[in-house]
Amino acid sequence: MSPPVAAPAPPAAPRSAWWRFALLIALLGAAGGSLLLWSPTDLLSGGLADRLPGYWFGPLFAVVYAVGTLAFVPRPALNAAAGLLLGIQQGVALAVLGTTVGAALAFGLGRTLGREALRPHLRGKVLGALDRRFTEQGFRSVLVLRLLPGMPFQAANYGAAFSGVRFLPFLLATAIGVVPTTAVYVTAAASADRPGSAAFLLSAGVIALLGLGTLVGLWRTAKGRRRATVG
Repeated sequence: MSPPVAAPAPPAAPRSAWWRFALLIALLGAAGGSLLLWSPTDLLSGGLADRLPGYWFGPLFAVVYAVGTLAFVPRPALNAAAGLLLGIQQGVALAVLGTTVGAALAFGLGRTLGREALRPHLRGKVLGALDRRFTEQGFRSVLVLRLLPGMPFQAANYGAAFSGVRFLPFLLATAIGVVPTTAVYVTAAASADRPGSAAFLLSAGVIALLGLGTLVGLWRTAKGRRRATVG
C-alpha cells in the first residue's frame, strides 16, 4: 500500500509582494505615529468651524474623519466630535460619509499592498472557510461585521481587503452597517448638554448595552479558546 501523498505547499508570494506589504505596514505605522503631531478631534474642535465657511467645513470634516480612521483614532471619539460640532442630523450624515471614505481608503491600501503577500496563507481550515464566505457572501459578511459591537473598525477593513470580497459590496455594507452605532454616539454627544433628555438617556443606554455586548463577546471568545486548549 503506497503512502499517502502530502498536499503540495501553497506557492510562496513573490518578493515584490512582501515589499509592498512592508510598505503597507510602514504607512500604517506612520499614520498612527502622526497622532503625536496632530489630533483630528482637536483640529476639528479648535475653532476651525468658526474660521471656515459652512460649505467648506462639512467636506473638511469628512476628510479629517476619514484620515483619522486610517490613523487608528477610535470612531467613538470622532463621532462625538461630529455630534458636538454639527448636531445630530448633519453629524450622522458626515460621520457615516467619513467612515465610508476611510474604509474605502483602507480597503484600497490593503488590497493593493497587502493581499498578494497574505493570500497564500489563507488556505487553512478556518481562514479558508472565512475567505470563501467573504468571497461568496461579501455584502452580508461585511454587514454583520459592521453591526457587531466592539468589532475593531480597521481590522474589519483589512480583513475584508485581504479576502475575496468585491469593493462595491464592501462599500455598501459599510455605509449601511455603521449607521446604527454612528447615530448612537453622535446623538449622545449632541445631547450631552441635556443629560435628562430622552435622546441622551436613550443613546447612553444603547452605548452601555453595546459595551456590555462587547464584554460578553470577549468573555465567550476567551472561554471557547480555553475549552479548545483543554480539549
